[in-house]
Amino acid sequence: MRKGSLEYWPHRRAKKQMPRVRTYLKQKENGFLGLVAFKAGMTHMLMVDDSESPAKGTEVSRAVTVLEVPKIHIYGLRAYKKSYIYKEVSNEVYDSKLAVNVGIKATKNTDISKLKSIANDLIDVTALAYLDAGSLSFGNKRVMRFEIPVGGENALSKLSFIEGFMGKEVKINDFIKPGEYLDLTSISKGKGWAGVIKRFGVSRQYRKATGKVRHVGTLGAWHPPKVLFTVPHSGHKGYNYRTEINKRVLKIGNEKDTNSINIKGGFTNYGNINNEFIVIDGSIPGSAKRLIRLRKAIRNKTKVKEPQIVYTSLESKQ
Repeated sequence: MRKGSLEYWPHRRAKKQMPRVRTYLKQKENGFLGLVAFKAGMTHMLMVDDSESPAKGTEVSRAVTVLEVPKIHIYGLRAYKKSYIYKEVSNEVYDSKLAVNVGIKATKNTDISKLKSIANDLIDVTALAYLDAGSLSFGNKRVMRFEIPVGGENALSKLSFIEGFMGKEVKINDFIKPGEYLDLTSISKGKGWAGVIKRFGVSRQYRKATGKVRHVGTLGAWHPPKVLFTVPHSGHKGYNYRTEINKRVLKIGNEKDTNSINIKGGFTNYGNINNEFIVIDGSIPGSAKRLIRLRKAIRNKTKVKEPQIVYTSLESKQ
């Protein structure tokens, strides 16, 4: 019997370490709608249950994931105008000092004041950012660029908001607060080549059935005279883009608070956290050192409450 899910099909390997996020929250307040972080590892916390479960008001243990947020700088902005299909890039403005760090040498900048004069013709404005991977503890020295959508009533308000962050570092408090919810996009663990039992969970054959055990019993009916894609086959498993929604932020800390989250001996296959960090309720797809794309939750209907953390386990996980 076939038990594997066809929710994601075909199972393709991820092409890039930086996942693509197609949809972001639409909000009128100015603020960043997305950010990136790296998965450090997991531990557990004791917190006061503030849900409507029978355990409300008591201390409960929660498995949590710790994400390290590297130093992120805004080196420019990108303005979009309406095109025949959807939208196309109208202008880009760079910070002359930071643009050199990402390999942009000759910049033909458009003054932001000129963009403000044509703001009525723009449909969207986003921030251009890069992360300083050299600030991490595991030796990733590559400069990674990405685009951050921002919230605002119109293009003019978004331009003014990004202008205030041009050439500066983005802090985690500029993006999210404790108790709010996030959507996380990352790449799942790669399992290599897998057979049908591990990949789809089919049952093992009887010893005298066909002489083989770990394979499917049939490839389908006579008609249609072909093997359908729904028939389990062996192939690559894992290392796919996956998105988990409505993950609650339990704690946010900066460089001075790292002693409250670094476990003894460091996180397995990662090390110690040196920068700002986020503690997420539950697990997250991917292995340690995996890049995680964050965005504000777009389907959350739960009331935001700041959690009451009682205890954080710092025992070694090795």
